[in-house]
Parts: sequence; structure tokens; C-alpha cells
Amino acid sequence: MAEKKVTKKAAAPKAAAEKKETVKKVAAPKKAKAALVINAENVGFKAGDVYQALATAGKALTVAEIAKAAGIMNEEALLGLGWLLKEGKVADVDGKIALA
Repeated sequence: MAEKKVTKKAAAPKAAAEKKETVKKVAAPKKAKAALVINAENVGFKAGDVYQALATAGKALTVAEIAKAAGIMNEEALLGLGWLLKEGKVADVDGKIALA
């Protein structure tokens, strides 16, 4: 009589079948702040930008408004204003800066 051979099927590993693809979320890289270069040439150019912004506006502006109009950072606007204040080209008018 032939003996019936009993074999066990290898069960497919459930872990592999149920393994879900995980996506690792990576934080967006922080924007690097532009380096502020302080030398006589750069500060002189920023003073020119500030002067042009004030001349174009034709009225007294805040530091933030000057920076926005000139397309520069607030710190650069302050550097330019310091230069212009020292030369007597700008003055304070009710908490705003205007051409002297």
C-alpha cells in the first residue's frame, strides 16, 4: 500500500505580505538668511538705495517701508540710514525718516 505523504505548506510570512511602505517625512530645509556684509562700499550702496527710496516716495517713511521700497533687509536699511544721518542728508520727522 502506498503511503500518503503529508506535507505542510510553508505559510507565506504575514509580515512581508502586510508590510506597508512607510514614507519618512523630512522637514523642509530652513531658508538661509542672507549674510550681511559690512564694509564701506556695501554700506555706501545701501545708503544710495535708501536715499533713492526716500526720494521716489517724496514723503517720510518708516524703516520697514524704506527697506521694502528699496528691496533690502531692515538691517541694511539701518546701515544706510546711519550713513545718511551722519552726512546730514536725512532727518527724523515724527518718528519717520525724511530727506533733510
